[in-house]
Amino acid sequence: MKNILVFDIETIPDIDGLKKIRNFDDGLSESEIFNMIRLERLEKFGHDFLPLHLHKIIAISCLFRYKNDLKIKTLGNIYDNEEKIISLFFKIIDRYNSQIVTWNGSGFDLPVIHYRSLIHGISSARYWDTGHHNKDAKFNNYINRYHNKHLDLMDVLAKYNARSNVPMDEIAKLCGFPGKIGMDGSMVWDYWCNGQVDTIRAYCETDVVNTWLLYCRFLMLKEDIDLLSYNRELILLREEISNLRGEHWANFINSWDTI
Repeated sequence: MKNILVFDIETIPDIDGLKKIRNFDDGLSESEIFNMIRLERLEKFGHDFLPLHLHKIIAISCLFRYKNDLKIKTLGNIYDNEEKIISLFFKIIDRYNSQIVTWNGSGFDLPVIHYRSLIHGISSARYWDTGHHNKDAKFNNYINRYHNKHLDLMDVLAKYNARSNVPMDEIAKLCGFPGKIGMDGSMVWDYWCNGQVDTIRAYCETDVVNTWLLYCRFLMLKEDIDLLSYNRELILLREEISNLRGEHWANFINSWDTI
């Protein structure tokens, strides 16, 4: 298997950013500020989803697949700030030049990373290269929606039509994979406020694994791999998960076994 990086991010509202944009009373807590913004957006737009530039990254989880190896990890530690986490992500891109695979990465994860990188001033010549540094990047780069250097699996399956997008959790379960277990993105803020950063990181890791499973199935769909190779990928993944610590991995395997 070639050099592939599957990743997913988790975010919380950028309260400090909101304070710079809006004038809030000094005595308001972060939760009070967020609740005010939520109610405003619900009334105005019918949803409380924040604009992408106001999402603060608190976790980036990755699955690395290269030659005979498969590794899963969340970048940095629970004490690292957003700038450090994003810097680690781009260091991986700059060093390994991996193909990246996401679910809705073009619609959410990468634009968020772009805006937050701009805020922090984090550079990456390789990621942004569209042929200025390496002429081959003109024909296959991370920025072009239709290149394979970044493959947004949801976008491809939807034929680049946002009306055809589907939730990763649902399609994963329909394909016989665990999907999301006990948590979804709407719960991240509450877990963050309760200091449960490890739980958020664990949730992010399982999202990455679900994306990888769907990608392997997609490769079989295209006949890039055959059924035997597909099953080998599933076995390799289960072996890696069985060697990892964490209740979320035991729950993931148990859920997979009962499907």
